Amino acid sequence: MKDFRIRVFFFVLVIFFTGEASGAAAVESVKKVFRAGAATSNITPPLGSPVAGAGSTVPTNNVHDELHARALVLDDGVTRFALVVCDSSGISASICEKAREFIAANKAIQIAPENVMISATHTHSGPNANAKNYRDFLARRIADSVQRAISNLRPAKIGWGSVDEPSELFNRRWYVNDSALLKNPFGGVDKVVMNPPRGNKALDKPAGPTDPEVSFLSVQSLEGKPVALLANYSLHYVGGAGEGEISADYFGMFANRIGELLGAESGFPPFVGIMCNGTSGDVNNSDRRKKSQRRAPYEKMNEVAEKIAQGVAKAHQEIIFSEWVPLGAASRNLFLKPRKADNKMMEYAAKILERPNDVSGYPRYALKYAAYVERMGKGDYRVPDLVQVFRIGDLGIAAIPYETFAETGLRIKKESPFQDSFTIELANGAGGYLPTPAQHKLGGYETWFGTNRVQLDASDIITKAILGMMKELKAD
Repeated sequence: MKDFRIRVFFFVLVIFFTGEASGAAAVESVKKVFRAGAATSNITPPLGSPVAGAGSTVPTNNVHDELHARALVLDDGVTRFALVVCDSSGISASICEKAREFIAANKAIQIAPENVMISATHTHSGPNANAKNYRDFLARRIADSVQRAISNLRPAKIGWGSVDEPSELFNRRWYVNDSALLKNPFGGVDKVVMNPPRGNKALDKPAGPTDPEVSFLSVQSLEGKPVALLANYSLHYVGGAGEGEISADYFGMFANRIGELLGAESGFPPFVGIMCNGTSGDVNNSDRRKKSQRRAPYEKMNEVAEKIAQGVAKAHQEIIFSEWVPLGAASRNLFLKPRKADNKMMEYAAKILERPNDVSGYPRYALKYAAYVERMGKGDYRVPDLVQVFRIGDLGIAAIPYETFAETGLRIKKESPFQDSFTIELANGAGGYLPTPAQHKLGGYETWFGTNRVQLDASDIITKAILGMMKELKAD
């Protein structure tokens, strides 16, 4: 009888621990439901205000294509984050912070504000985000896009891939054999020049590389219905909009076209295509070795968007989808220092500003940059310093609040611990250009005080922080 009771006791223990293991497995199974949601919010401004690009003063009079905040929310059961890409030239850190305040105050959103990335595509045919009658509207609509994406959260599967498209990329900084082309607004002579005259015999060679990779991640329902696709390409805006017209440039055109190529069906919630800007601070779509070719408005934008979309759609056929991958998010404020003007530059600017109506003896743009020196020369202004890293399985995504040079993006890809990586620029702020220390020594538009507004070694500090966060997320 005693032996029987012992056998029963051990049988009960086996059942108990088997049940515990089954229960733990069930809980783990519940945790590992991967969900995704995507949505857009219209951020087209009222007509009348000028577009932000190239110092335009022409008031907008028409909308060629609407501007949007395009949000993708991912959730692995433990971590949830949002990637928001806006059709804008640049969104200041203060507007991004305002959007996060709206997100934090909205109980329906249920996402940590620090897990939200907000970036701008850098279209030059959109409004100034800091316009008084627009900034609060923009912040609110960014928050709305996140809420709508969360409302669309569904079980999903995800995959990613890439394709190279080098034909549309040209480094715009050039060594030239004509010192007249190298004069800067501060009375000096640079070693390189941005966008020298096309077809000029003085052209020598580009001063930096380009990054031809189009990285993309794709989300589908468990049944295989396209939900969203986010792509990343290191190319400045293309330009060529109609005069006074608002447009999202090739970024918006790609977003529309990729859905068609993937066979996304109409319905609710709709498919969301997204193109974000990679590291294109020194890269544009202009081949300076060739004479300019006259184009109809929007012709070149459409050409670039179509070529990239076709390439992505073809590469998309080869990617492998997973029904669950681990997610991770990390962010860091780096407390970067604003750049200061030296005494020589301050004195030079003061002389120009003494006679603003008579600057014929000074270099081109001297008055404009003298005003920058007067306003910001003491370094008593704020620069954006938030950088982020997101993990999606073995894909790492970095976010930098500056127009970042291609070589920085290439370095992050090379040294990243993840199998695949890409960087989104102009994210969580719009702090101007971010040359590397080596490029600073060459001079050129992107390095000038006012165009560049952060300490000269900022790119190295940012890269080190990003790679450190990537390693931490990879280890997790």
